[in-house]
Amino acid sequence: MDTEGVRSFVRAAELGQLQHAADELGVTQQAVSKRIAALERELGVRLFTRTARGVELTLDGQAFLAHARAIVAGADRAVAAIRPGSRALRIDVLGLRSAQAVVLHDFWRAHPETALDVVTLRVDDPRAAVAAVQAGDVDASFRSVTDPAVLPRDVRMVHAFDSPLELLVGPRHPLASARTLTPVQLRGHRIWVPGIAPRSEWADFYDQLVTHFDLRVDAAGPHFGDEVLLDVLADSADVATLVGSRDRYLWPTNHDLRRIPIQDPTLAYPLSLVLPRANPHPGLRAVIDHLRSLAPLPVDTWRPSWATTPA
Repeated sequence: MDTEGVRSFVRAAELGQLQHAADELGVTQQAVSKRIAALERELGVRLFTRTARGVELTLDGQAFLAHARAIVAGADRAVAAIRPGSRALRIDVLGLRSAQAVVLHDFWRAHPETALDVVTLRVDDPRAAVAAVQAGDVDASFRSVTDPAVLPRDVRMVHAFDSPLELLVGPRHPLASARTLTPVQLRGHRIWVPGIAPRSEWADFYDQLVTHFDLRVDAAGPHFGDEVLLDVLADSADVATLVGSRDRYLWPTNHDLRRIPIQDPTLAYPLSLVLPRANPHPGLRAVIDHLRSLAPLPVDTWRPSWATTPA
């Protein structure tokens, strides 16, 4: 099996577009398309369906993705074994538009000499990300294990940064004209956060948030993607959602969505970095130093009980 074909498949799956995968791999889109087509012929299945927005995994593609990542990681480890210290720093983020990716991009702009590989493991259970760190598939992961006592001895978790939340609403929502909001003002309003995965760190976060502030968080229905969520908000007079202040969301201008900061107290989603205790990648030190340099949130900030202390 051609490992470059497998690598092209993995990057296309993670980025959602063949051109973006080609740009990262330093080849043409046609080369990526040919590699994936050859891989599909070898496997005897279709891995992607083509859409107007790019490519989406088929059920066979979803089943193959985790194994494909393992193949690529194994090939990378084989190369690293004969070229010590040559591999790029590989860090897992929840999504390429997430606050973690934004902060890493800021770090890379300040340190363009750093060889950095930003990946998305696409797993909900943080223990799966911990296992990837243990196996050396990634050097670090922006995940939080809400019970640090269950962390393996060879892995540690440090505070990365806190992400303040904003309310995202459409123009007809009753809170749309507010410049800032308090948590008390959110009571009684429907906050829609579809697809909250059981056993995920964000499930624990929303459980504590709802209990502490008596809010109404609705997790009903599958998450069909940010574009669908934004379409619903734009058309609704009573649905809102919560987003991180650094998270990137793009929508058509006619949606007229509004991002409203929440204060008194600020609601913060704590982000942690999971990394190995022994022999971490040498590039991690600079990343942790960058995280420490981020501006702190106000003293009047609410965090869940499992928030870790600064590194």
